[in-house]
Amino acid sequence: MFDILIRNSAWVLTGRGDVRGDAMAALAPVRAGAVGIKGASVAWVGLEADLPKEALAQTPRVLDAQGGLVTPGLLDCHTHAVFAGQRAHEFAMRCAGKSYLEIAAAGGGIASTVRATRKATEDDLIASARPRLRRLLEQGVTTVEVKSGYGLNFDDELKMLRVVKRLNALQPATLVPTLLCAHAIPEEHRAHREAYFELCLNSILPAAAKEHLAAFCDIFVEQHAFTADEARTLLARASQLGMGVRLHVDQLTPGQKGAELAVELKASSADHLEQISEQGIAALARSETVAVLAPTSTLFVKARPFAPGRKLREAGAVVALCTNVNPGSAMSDSVSLAMGLACLENGLTPAEALLGFTRAAAMALRLPQAGRLQEGAPADVAIFACPDIESIPYNMGTNLVRTVVKSGRVVVG
Repeated sequence: MFDILIRNSAWVLTGRGDVRGDAMAALAPVRAGAVGIKGASVAWVGLEADLPKEALAQTPRVLDAQGGLVTPGLLDCHTHAVFAGQRAHEFAMRCAGKSYLEIAAAGGGIASTVRATRKATEDDLIASARPRLRRLLEQGVTTVEVKSGYGLNFDDELKMLRVVKRLNALQPATLVPTLLCAHAIPEEHRAHREAYFELCLNSILPAAAKEHLAAFCDIFVEQHAFTADEARTLLARASQLGMGVRLHVDQLTPGQKGAELAVELKASSADHLEQISEQGIAALARSETVAVLAPTSTLFVKARPFAPGRKLREAGAVVALCTNVNPGSAMSDSVSLAMGLACLENGLTPAEALLGFTRAAAMALRLPQAGRLQEGAPADVAIFACPDIESIPYNMGTNLVRTVVKSGRVVVG
């Protein structure tokens, strides 16, 4: 009847409800539920008491949830998981009082990682990324968005995207590649930044599209990075080439109107949003653009305020969360830390935080069947060693995942 049956749960969170409504209703929990898996898809979800009588006897593999929480596989919808080198010395500088922008002006920041990533081979980058992806998988993350953005030239941006493509075949999680050549102006182009933007627009972007290396194109709109007009030009071209569009916006300085820009461009997501305006909140609430918050990054760079997650949710915006794992502003791949901070500092409830790593994150990646458990959906499942949602952010920085199923195969546990 099934290839795998998951039973003896406290709750199965199906994610069948309205993601803009009450978060617990959106998660649509089934008390003492069970999940039947056939092949790579969910075949049955419901009360364990309603299982067909022969299901238990005829299923070759039964996973006992031991009274734990069963959720859809999590999605980390914003990461920079492929990079070389490390920036621990910058962490020490930040602890001594230097700001993110001051560190970048002194030759650190993204430029430091660019130098290391350019020197690395594809095999080097794969070797360093695989442990990060494994740690995410062990936390129940079955889908990971991965950006380029540390090559910042033609060869190395494409190298990074090819690494993501290779990694997709080398480990269980589904990787969603994003082109972020417009992450920063590289050092060699500081005196003629327009030339680098033209390289992104007319060379890197078309080449990535031709090789089908990126599902999305992203751009960092900030005073020291790229302008709103450059975002309009680059992302319009990306859309023409068949890519979805995303933006890093309203992160470090106020007054950029980044959320409004993301809505104008019909972007899949507007990410960071620590400095979002009231008008930006209202714009996101009226739109299909998902607000993606990165609370670990806000903490790590000692930036304030945290993004106004409570206001965004109450206005009606869809709010997703991410680890934003990267070497400079969020050297952490802890999902429970991100969820805990989202509750403590962004004002979300535990249910909203979990929704942010499931259905809302799937919407940010335009994966409508992901982040939910229903008949026909991908058989991506996490089983937590706790009976309730609140325990996940409460155990901040601790991984409570016991078992992970990806595409109908047990990959952890």
